[in-house]
Amino acid sequence: MASVKINNQVTIESNASDTLLETMEKAGLEPEYNCRDGHCGACRCKLKAGSVEYVGFAMAFTQPDEILPCICKAKTALEIEEVHYQPKAKRA
Repeated sequence: MASVKINNQVTIESNASDTLLETMEKAGLEPEYNCRDGHCGACRCKLKAGSVEYVGFAMAFTQPDEILPCICKAKTALEIEEVHYQPKAKRA
């Protein structure tokens, strides 16, 4: 498992079989996304440290320091920034 530090605020653990988007959801976060397959770019964020493995083809435009969490997995411990998310609402 690799640790993923998000926006210098939250650190979660990533399972090797999950994409970063799935990892965030399992950790109780609601990240912004639309497609889950690299087409829209809504989940785009900046990779500050670490390395990822893409499991799909990125159709959305990204800068060299950006990744698409919907189609990549953590290969090493990561630091990502400019991630747009909300904590999941707790049910009574």
